[in-house]
Amino acid sequence: MAARVLIVDDAAFMRASLKMMLERNGFEVVGEADNGEAGVKKYEQLRPDIVTMDITMPKMDGIKALQGIKAIDKNANIVVVSALGKEDLVREAIIHGAKGFIVKPINEEHLVKTLNKIV
Repeated sequence: MAARVLIVDDAAFMRASLKMMLERNGFEVVGEADNGEAGVKKYEQLRPDIVTMDITMPKMDGIKALQGIKAIDKNANIVVVSALGKEDLVREAIIHGAKGFIVKPINEEHLVKTLNKIV
């Protein structure tokens, strides 16, 4: 059965690109959110197997959204997807329970390997 994924990123082109890569590799994208606040709400509704989480977003950043999702489900599988140069934020995300990290621009093979390891 395909792993169900929620994509949380404020950039529409990034959500579209992630969705295309994931679907091409057998994942089912069950939802998208354009900020952390919407991501937490969508997680609660959809209960996906994996969340891809951008860090820098309006309303609520990825770290706070990660904490919000972990408060709902301590076993949530969240992978941070962020640009280079955000190492301190990535460390913080890992401390708060992120299961992995993918650097933008996204390498499709690395994305698929990382998510497959988690599910």
